[in-house]
Amino acid sequence: MQYLMTFIWTLILSEMVVYVVSSMNGAAFHAETGVLISIVATILLFVLTALIPNDPIEKH
Repeated sequence: MQYLMTFIWTLILSEMVVYVVSSMNGAAFHAETGVLISIVATILLFVLTALIPNDPIEKH
């Protein structure tokens, strides 16, 4: 479920960014660009969370 919700939120946010940037540039809005960005961003988020250690930090 967390994977699905992460993808949905990245999809919503990336579509908003693509819409705003295309409007500011005067270009046509393409939803496919937002979908591709959200897929890449979701994969990067999951890779980064897998690389970050989850162990407790020792006190020095």
